[in-house]
Amino acid sequence: MTTIGADGLVRCPWGVSTPEYIAYHDEEWGRPVRDDRGLYERLSLEAFQSGLSWLTILRKRPGFRQAFDDFDMDKVAAYGPAEVERLLADASIVRNRRKIDATIANARASLDLPGGLAALIWKYADPDAPAPRTGADVPATTPGSKALAKELKGHGFRHVGPTTVYALMQACGLVDDHLQECHRRGAYTAG
Repeated sequence: MTTIGADGLVRCPWGVSTPEYIAYHDEEWGRPVRDDRGLYERLSLEAFQSGLSWLTILRKRPGFRQAFDDFDMDKVAAYGPAEVERLLADASIVRNRRKIDATIANARASLDLPGGLAALIWKYADPDAPAPRTGADVPATTPGSKALAKELKGHGFRHVGPTTVYALMQACGLVDDHLQECHRRGAYTAG
């Protein structure tokens, strides 16, 4: 079921609980991201979110951007032990060594992809996915997210399970999981 916000707009229920969620839901979630840097940032943030609230990540996103050189893959790929120690001491981000190491490894893997990260990820777009009526209709994984996770892992990516990858697909417009009655449903073209 959708929820009517204080502004009278119908939204997915998760998109009305905080001002950050309202802005994210209305302006960003589901909007196609087609550039390598943007997708690398989102993939990194989705991996950091694993086990945490997305709201925590949204609130820390400015810190993540500063700490990881605005997710410039060339810069992050060059990080060594000193940068890892710097990141582990940075309270503006989630300080998890495995996730930090994965972010660095994923920058390196992204740079090694023939055709780039966007080309690989967008092969798995599903613009014809059925419109969910309720939150219960939104899957945690799909065959496409499982296949994409497997392909990413095959290229050396880390912390990219099918649930994390499906969250990326939703956030970056590869699928439209805004609920059927939501005012953002169909606002973006995934194909």
